[in-house]
Amino acid sequence: MDIKLTHNLKLTYQQDTPAHTRHRAEMVARLRKQGIKDERVLAAMLAVPRHLFVPELMRHNSYGDHALPIAGQQTISQPYIVARETELLMLNRHDRVLEIGAGSGYQTAVLAMVAGQVFALERLTELARGAQALMTTLGFHNTTIKWMDGTMGWQDLAPFQGILVAAGSPDVPQPLLDQLDENGRLVIPVGDEREQRLIRATRHGDEFTREDHGACKFVKLIGRHGWQA
Repeated sequence: MDIKLTHNLKLTYQQDTPAHTRHRAEMVARLRKQGIKDERVLAAMLAVPRHLFVPELMRHNSYGDHALPIAGQQTISQPYIVARETELLMLNRHDRVLEIGAGSGYQTAVLAMVAGQVFALERLTELARGAQALMTTLGFHNTTIKWMDGTMGWQDLAPFQGILVAAGSPDVPQPLLDQLDENGRLVIPVGDEREQRLIRATRHGDEFTREDHGACKFVKLIGRHGWQA
């Protein structure tokens, strides 16, 4: 199948070795077995070098199916969760997407491969700056990462066809629902501090349908409409 993605990444041999390529292929094969079906999402997971988004000491574990610690006591989500949240957004290459909780930028990069534009918010300055620098290094011209409270969304750029939240919230923040386009989709983990449910909310005028897509576990979504710091 000919899968058209938004970008070709800028990678040198030193950045992306044959071993990395093999590990990514093994990761994608595992994602297929875990039920990920969207071929564009799988192609993006195959293309994006996850090892560049984790601390150097963790890179030997980059392609295992687990979360890994990054700066600021945050984590990079496990590959399955990245793929699953992206798949649930049902994106096309012209969609505008808002990401809440950019972290080191891995989810941002995957979204940027399948969507038209990605606007990402990150509350920690260190992570926001590092993620934006890496996006530039890899040649992404359709991503913007800003340091601010993600629970408020980005009203000036709304509406969005997709909103992805990469942290667990006690409820769905109303500003994010308000910033969805008609038929737009919001994917967010909702629950307590120990475990959440992965919820997809779809807008139909002033009404929203909600679907539960199973248990998950994320770091806390900190902000005015999330958990308090």
